[in-house]
Amino acid sequence: MRITAAVLETSGGSFALRETELEEPRPDEVLVRVSSTGICGTDLEFATFFPTPAVLGHEGAGVVERVGSRVTSVAPGDHVAMSFTSCGTCPLCLTGSPAYCRSFDALNFGGRRPDGSSALSLDGAPVNGHFLGQSSFATHVVATERAVVPIDRNIDLTHVGPFGCGLQTGAGGVFNVLRPSPGSSIAVFGAGAVGVAAIIAAAISGCSVVAAVDVNAAKLEAARSYGATHTVDSSVSDSAEALREIAPHGFDFVIDTTGRQDVLRTAVEALGPLGRCGVIGVGPSQEMSFDWRSILNGRTVTGIIGGSSLPQVFLPRLLDLYAAGRFPVDRMMTSYPFERINEAIADLRAGKTAKAVLTF
Repeated sequence: MRITAAVLETSGGSFALRETELEEPRPDEVLVRVSSTGICGTDLEFATFFPTPAVLGHEGAGVVERVGSRVTSVAPGDHVAMSFTSCGTCPLCLTGSPAYCRSFDALNFGGRRPDGSSALSLDGAPVNGHFLGQSSFATHVVATERAVVPIDRNIDLTHVGPFGCGLQTGAGGVFNVLRPSPGSSIAVFGAGAVGVAAIIAAAISGCSVVAAVDVNAAKLEAARSYGATHTVDSSVSDSAEALREIAPHGFDFVIDTTGRQDVLRTAVEALGPLGRCGVIGVGPSQEMSFDWRSILNGRTVTGIIGGSSLPQVFLPRLLDLYAAGRFPVDRMMTSYPFERINEAIADLRAGKTAKAVLTF
């Protein structure tokens, strides 16, 4: 079938809306008409080196149009959120940890199906897609069944897309991994969409101290409205000293969403004894380093993918919190018509919006 997709024609370039051919779903696949898709920092990062031509996008939501012969979890007409895919057969998948699937990179970042084919083509030539199970910068998606999560039809699909990655990751990092007890202290480094999701989750968990750290004053102001009890503007103050004033004995938990080596080091050094650091951000730094003394006293550093969630279980629960008004992330979203994708990306990079969402 003919669809419209935002095709990345050269690495680091802009996206061009092109008529593209999309195959019918195979037995384990689902055809989804996309209603909204968030733009995530991972899209921007991979756009600088992903093999082209390519269709990215991995925070999609929409309506099922057709399903493959072996698909049983969804049917035409179902409303769905989309997330990462996984093999479903390795020990990690079978024990409820698909975010750490042994084939995760190949399935989500390989640009093709496991057999080397692509559901997308342009002028008869294959286009790299299947990005994180979907490639949702397009009017329609052929996704694997494991990447599709049925949701309540009463929830506005306009706001659902970002739940599949960024919001799931930030909230899951708190709810599923750190699991703070009421009265705990936590510092969240980076007050963008992922950080805000973590801040809201920390507030819901009953943390008595929730410190947001960023260089953007507007984001820090917004963070207070989402549950931050303290803010640190590291562009105008010594963040390490400011954090010591907030938690003189160190924080119980910290989360880094920036992917910056210097920020992560500050985060780890802000921990108290037995403190735990969750590393979420994909950013400019390829390595991390700490003084060996900074991880003594039982401190741990834990990497987190996809909020360590089982999307089919976690996303509906997170959307229930949203529907109840307890996870008000729609306030930080700015909607853009699909054809304005490059404008949306520019605004996101310039910090003009916390979360850009394309609508169809």
